[in-house]
Order: sequence, then C-alpha cells, then structure tokens
Amino acid sequence: MRRQFWQGIEVIHDVVYFAPDVRERFEAIGLKGWWMAYFAHRSAALGTPDPTLVTALFHGFAPRLVERALPDAWSMADRDEILTTRLQLARDRLTTVIAGPDADSATDNLARSLELIVSALDYAGRPLAAAHSSVPRPEDAIGRLWWAATVLREYRGDSHVAILVAAGLDGAAANALAVADGRAPGTQQQARGWNDDEWMAAYENLRRRAWTDEYGSITDSGKAARAQIEDATDRVSSACFDEEMQARAITTENALVDLAHALNSAGAVTFPNPTATFLP
Repeated sequence: MRRQFWQGIEVIHDVVYFAPDVRERFEAIGLKGWWMAYFAHRSAALGTPDPTLVTALFHGFAPRLVERALPDAWSMADRDEILTTRLQLARDRLTTVIAGPDADSATDNLARSLELIVSALDYAGRPLAAAHSSVPRPEDAIGRLWWAATVLREYRGDSHVAILVAAGLDGAAANALAVADGRAPGTQQQARGWNDDEWMAAYENLRRRAWTDEYGSITDSGKAARAQIEDATDRVSSACFDEEMQARAITTENALVDLAHALNSAGAVTFPNPTATFLP
C-alpha cells in the first residue's frame, strides 16, 4: 500500500489534536488541561482504561505523563460526552476546508469507500483500532469520514507499535529516533514527558546501534533503519488488504492527499509535529 494513503489518513484524523480550542472544549465538560483531554479522548473508545494500559497501547509517552491524567479524567467527565465532544471537534475542523457545491457528494463517496475498507479489516493484534471501530458510527458524511479515518489511523498505529517493540525501541528511544530523523520537533522530549536521564539513555541506545553519532545526529544506518521501520509498518498494516480493499485505497488516495494539503494550508495540521509523520 502506498505511503501517501496512510499519510492522508493521518492528517484527517489529527485535526482533533491541533485545533486551537481543544483545551477549552474539553474543559467545558469537566476535564483539566490539554494532556488530560488528549489521553481521555483518544482512549475513551476503550472504555475508562487505567494509565498502565494506555501507556502500553499509545507507546512513546512517559508513564508519569499518562498518570497525571488518568484515571482522574474518568471521574471528571462522562465517557460518552468525551467521545461526543471529540467527534464534534473533528466535524468543525473538517468543515472549514470541505466546502463547495459538490462537497457533500464527494465527502459521502470518500467516507463510504473508507468504511468499506474498515469493514473488512482483521483486528487481530490491533486493540486501539478495534476499540475505535466499535464506537457508534456517525450518520453525517463528515463524521463518518473522520470515524473511518480514525479506525485506519489507529490500525496503522497499532502495527507501528508492534514494529517498534520488535526493533527493541522503547518509548523514549522511538521518539529520539524520530527527532534525529527530522520527523518530530526538538521539543519532543518535553511533549512526551521524558526526563533528561531517560532522554540521554534513549540517545545512548541509538548510538550503540550506530543509528546516531556521538552528537545525536542521525547516521546513514539510522536513516535506513527508520525507513525500514516505516516500510515494515506499511507492509504489516496492509497485510489483510485483499484486491478489493487495495483498489479502494488506491482510488481514494488522491482525495485523501488533497484534503490533507487543504488542512495543512488552513493551519489545521502543521508539520513537523509530535506525531512524527510527514505531509503526503
């Protein structure tokens, strides 16, 4: 499966993280602060999980950062209201760039194609994707589009975590490699909650592999290893795609890429960002 398909999916999903009023929206229903909102709304599809489970599934976040948000969030806001607020936030952000006389029809067709791919996925080993697939499907076209993109995003994310773990990269090392490779900003250490000792240990892990040099700059071996991780993630994510699913992905790719660029131009998702992905 072409990388651009997955990159387009990522950008569409990510609108819920970069909206300027994310914090205010979730504070209005009882949550406190951006990070509590993030861990709560991304994990609410699982129910009301504890911080150990969320740390394991999200991969890349220091446990202490998750523990400051969960489980307190579940006593401050209703889980269903958290999911409703998240969906409305996505609708509002996507609506800013999806407009025009043919927008409704085009959005409905794109949503339907992604939904058909989602309906045929094999969720074995993909707990976050499976949880999001069980969240009630919206009835409107934009809501359905974001719902399907979110399931697919977490599907690839679950695969990516498995590849990182198989490569022996813990959360700190995976983030450090993304920074060294230019995929994530230099503020990633703070954004993911790692202290200085943990961050230094992460870079030492990479240096021992010869993936970075003594100054923390990525080496050719490191670039090749990071590329292999992405290639393996794409391959594993697409392993269950039959010919019909592949055809649907191919036919939706241009629309996904166009929408991703429109969202980027509107400032809805900018790069580089902590998701460590590129604009397609």
